[in-house]
Amino acid sequence: MAAFDYEKLITDIPDYPNPGVVFKDITTLLKDPQGFSSAIDELANHFAGQGVTKVIGAEARGFMIAAPVAYKLGAGFVPARKPGKLPRAVYSEGYELEYGTDSLQVHQDALQADDVVLLVDDLIATGGTAAAQVKLCERFGCKVAGMAFLMELDFLNPREHLATFTDVEIFSLVHVK
Repeated sequence: MAAFDYEKLITDIPDYPNPGVVFKDITTLLKDPQGFSSAIDELANHFAGQGVTKVIGAEARGFMIAAPVAYKLGAGFVPARKPGKLPRAVYSEGYELEYGTDSLQVHQDALQADDVVLLVDDLIATGGTAAAQVKLCERFGCKVAGMAFLMELDFLNPREHLATFTDVEIFSLVHVK
């Protein structure tokens, strides 16, 4: 159970970006100093003491959550970007979306085999973005300590998808049934 009522600070936007979709807008949580700091503290504190050396955040809303979690843990931050956004040699990993495909990239020197990595994002839906990040970490041979999310869309069963190739801990502050 979350120590703070984060759901009251997340705004539902019906029919965005497509009819029938209810978009979960976290900007209302981010603008609330108490809600934002509580979320960052709770995500970081959950994985404190696990030796996390790097935190990966997926573009773009994941950056807003992952970077302060990295700071709180005393770890480095690694951006997982959309194709063509990073200036040096990259590793790339494709993934499936509810409505197509996409990919994420990280610099080839972003991680080392001895890194302990925490994946952080604002939301986990189908698990595709998280899966791509786990696969990127595997290329480096580093350990994934876990995954942390502000919100999990339980009705899309992301844990079932992720369980097919990883057993790392998944921690979410809000569960949408």
